[in-house]
Amino acid sequence: MTVWPAALYAALVLVLAGLILTASWLLGERQYHGSDAEQYESGIKPAGPLPQRLSVEFYQIALFFVIFDLEAVFIFSWAVSARQLGWLGYFELLFFVLLLFAGLVYLWKAGALDWGAAGRRRRAAKAGAKAQPVQAAAQSAGPAAGAPDGAAAASGPAGGAR
Repeated sequence: MTVWPAALYAALVLVLAGLILTASWLLGERQYHGSDAEQYESGIKPAGPLPQRLSVEFYQIALFFVIFDLEAVFIFSWAVSARQLGWLGYFELLFFVLLLFAGLVYLWKAGALDWGAAGRRRRAAKAGAKAQPVQAAAQSAGPAAGAPDGAAAASGPAGGAR
């Protein structure tokens, strides 16, 4: 099997991309005006900053949607050629769907799908429950060997994180 056509194609793509980027850099405009830095959207000047920042959960949901939406593309392409692929194709698709389902269960168990006030309360309760055994172990160990009394007290739960 010869791979030189694919290697030649890849090399040509890289050379062409490099040429386009170089030409853009050489021929591009280099004058910056004060009006270029202003925001301009749909012909309306902004009245001020956004009222609030978007939470990271919105981006997580968008990312999860893209991941699980791609599943539909793969399933549709399998459905088009299901008879040609036979049972082997069916089991490959079944493995793919089970793998994505395992990812969904993991996200659910990890709390990535719990957003909003109830999800924050659940995560805070879990974090508090995990921190209690660590704090109890630190308190039962007593002051560190060779450490001044102030250093041992500052490293406890009331002393804050370092």
